[in-house]
Amino acid sequence: MDIKILSSFIAVSKHKSFSEAAKELHTVQPAISRHISALENELGVSLFKRNSRDVAITAAGQQLLKDAQEIIALTEQAKIQVQRTHKGQLGTLRIAHLSSACLTFMAKLVRTYKLHYPQVHVVLYEMTATEQIDAFKNQRIDIGFSRPLPNSIQDEFIYHVIYIDKLVAIVNDTHALAAHETIKLSEIINEDFIIFNRDEALGLFDETISICKSAGFSPNIVSQPKHMQTLVTEVAAGLGVAIAPNCVSKLYSSACHFLELESVTSEIPVELHYKNSSATVDAFLEITLKAIPEIRQSMGELL
Repeated sequence: MDIKILSSFIAVSKHKSFSEAAKELHTVQPAISRHISALENELGVSLFKRNSRDVAITAAGQQLLKDAQEIIALTEQAKIQVQRTHKGQLGTLRIAHLSSACLTFMAKLVRTYKLHYPQVHVVLYEMTATEQIDAFKNQRIDIGFSRPLPNSIQDEFIYHVIYIDKLVAIVNDTHALAAHETIKLSEIINEDFIIFNRDEALGLFDETISICKSAGFSPNIVSQPKHMQTLVTEVAAGLGVAIAPNCVSKLYSSACHFLELESVTSEIPVELHYKNSSATVDAFLEITLKAIPEIRQSMGELL
């Protein structure tokens, strides 16, 4: 059954007149008559009782009218849904992020996005850099906020730098250096070190070891937690000192002190990564890029 023919049928049913139906559809009466005849031949039933004065719908016609109206409504809905999906107004957007690095701005980004695209279902995942790589590989996420990806896979992604953090030392509030604001790495040579797990952030771990070696020592690593909150908690518990990105100061860290490292200029970027462009990804990307100056100002307050 053709949509155009069904529209003619609905118009005749509404007006009980072939000529009035033709006026509504901006066509001629013979065209309406052909549509109704074709429909009746296809179905093998009479849809209208006709005489010289009026047109009456049959019982079979009444049943078809109900179904035809639903078909037309579904057709219009499908058009709207397709157009909205094309514009990024429908669908699902799956975002992975490093909680410690994105704590200050992720909620606002998603809230702004949902304000403009309320019918897109947003799913947030807290994932380490390694977990994000695996999730991208298995098409479980669309966007990831992470540290720079390994050189071997960088070409597979499009990325944007969101902000650049720096490394700091973390000690607990009973430590002899807790009253300081800036220290030299040489002042913690003999400490037990808590460093974020290498498997979860290869570049971050290697950079930490590199700055220690530049200071003339290899750190005595006693713990490699897989979550930054665990790292901060272990420092607070007195299990050792840590070197980590300063963004972790936004985690629960009331018993910790964050100390600038003299002469350490390592840059620790947070990047947005994605593989495949789509309407939903592009819309979120546009909002994120506009927010970068505000994000950098906010994160700059940590430095």
